[in-house]
Amino acid sequence: MADDKIKVTILPTGTMHADLTWLLIDPSRMATQQSPDKKKDWVEVPTHAVFIEHPDGKKLLWDTGVPRNWEERWGPTGLDQFFPVDATTEDMWLDSRLKQLGLEAGDIDYLLLSHLHLDHAANAQFWNGTDTTIVVDEAEKEGAFSFDGYNKGAHIKSDYDGLELTTINEDTEILPGVTLLRTPGHTWGTLSLQVDLKDTGTMIFASDSLYRSESFGPPPIAAGIVYDTVAWFNSVEKIRSIQEKTDAQVVFGHDPVQFTELKLGPGNSYT
Repeated sequence: MADDKIKVTILPTGTMHADLTWLLIDPSRMATQQSPDKKKDWVEVPTHAVFIEHPDGKKLLWDTGVPRNWEERWGPTGLDQFFPVDATTEDMWLDSRLKQLGLEAGDIDYLLLSHLHLDHAANAQFWNGTDTTIVVDEAEKEGAFSFDGYNKGAHIKSDYDGLELTTINEDTEILPGVTLLRTPGHTWGTLSLQVDLKDTGTMIFASDSLYRSESFGPPPIAAGIVYDTVAWFNSVEKIRSIQEKTDAQVVFGHDPVQFTELKLGPGNSYT
């Protein structure tokens, strides 16, 4: 890696399946009186993490993927039936990915969590007891600890309970060229990640602010799992504004078609 370049590696971290209605509330796909038996779309829902090597020597990781023991962890929520992790190979699990990179959890300087849902923060406990700075949105942390019991929807408290979470409450440049964008709506405090690369240009990792290309539009199409629809639409247009200004490539949170078009895995990096 050139000393003056940020290096970005997108890591597939497990693939779920789900009914597309969870991801897109699209009237064209819904049953009607004339078509009451319209076929449901059972689609791939890939997950990913992003490993960032910064020229100042820091290592960052964006999100953590799904857990190996998803059936046990997700069973009490009922979501194991709606989002089975049924298309994942051994090399995709996050612990496998870290080994492929020659890293242990504590080698990561910053763990950036887009939000604390079960398919993004599921492996965050790998960093319990390390010196890694774990960053989340302030509103996300507040919401994620605002309930009693095992879970609230896709927030499973044990995924993140006991971790020291550093919070931000505005768009924040973590390191030169690496900026967290506040894009709430999907959850209380969903974040997106902007990385400004020398060769590739700007990339925006939208996480669940934008599930798929159809989510972005225009027009944007909202999803079945949105905490605040008004905030979500505002966040989509915020991402669009930055994308237009920077000519960024937007990487969607769970788009199986786009996934086939990206450079993926260790050794296939963007600079």
